[in-house]
Amino acid sequence: MSTKPTSSTPALFESAPATVPANGPTGRPRTEFPTPEPLSSHGPARIITLCNQKGGVGKTTTTINLGAAFAEYGRRVLAIDFDPQGALTAGLGVQSHDQATIYDLMIGAVKDAHDVIVPTRVENLDVMPANIDLSAAEVHLVNEVAREQILARILRQVSDEYDVVLIDCQPSLGLLTVNALTAAHGVLIPLECEFFALRGVALLVETIEKVRDRLNPAITLDGILPTMFDSRTLHSREVLERVVEAFDDQVLETVIGRTVKFPDASVAGTPITKFAPEHPAAQAYRQLARELIARGAAA
Repeated sequence: MSTKPTSSTPALFESAPATVPANGPTGRPRTEFPTPEPLSSHGPARIITLCNQKGGVGKTTTTINLGAAFAEYGRRVLAIDFDPQGALTAGLGVQSHDQATIYDLMIGAVKDAHDVIVPTRVENLDVMPANIDLSAAEVHLVNEVAREQILARILRQVSDEYDVVLIDCQPSLGLLTVNALTAAHGVLIPLECEFFALRGVALLVETIEKVRDRLNPAITLDGILPTMFDSRTLHSREVLERVVEAFDDQVLETVIGRTVKFPDASVAGTPITKFAPEHPAAQAYRQLARELIARGAAA
């Protein structure tokens, strides 16, 4: 007999039968990703940029909760808020007006990156905060020499102190996002399981290829992360099927379902791994961390 779902249970898991099927939501066989071994030393960091020019696809939610999951596994993590809305900063419980921000580093008002780093409530997880000032950065930097490489130069100051750096981009493909791509070793694309979100992925992949050709030959696509998946709707299932058909094994096995717990955790300024540690959504982000480590996208 099946158990009736509750409104607080993520849709990804609501329709799961008592016996776990052989295939996951992507249609591929389920994989058990092992718990990573503790690291004997830390750094240099692998830098992962999370970007999608469409807003509301789960970039910030993923940066917060993936960072917290990496931290749980003993990785030292630096999260960079590269969006003038400052949602990552607020979601980690940091008051951006109390200290210097990434904007001050980008325009050269602050020289030492350590002066901008703030510890969070999560052990092993630090943040470079942002606020609305960052919206002026692109205008300020337009005439700078090597303006696409400013963030990369900043991160060289601190990369040896972390295992993973996660950059949360604004929903655009402007100069800030190009800076984030130029600084990155890999890109993670959160993709809402919705038709109009799917349409923009090809443009984003094209932008990544241009950055690889012109600015950062080493950049790779670490994966496409399906988010806001609702297994009860045909539309959501069809979009996920089309994404897998188009991008094959670039689509991660981990799929993030919809749940009201994400906004609740954001209001509390705490990752869901701390806010509701046993919730299936928290478990999903732990699986994502394990999957990325298993794929070589993180140490």
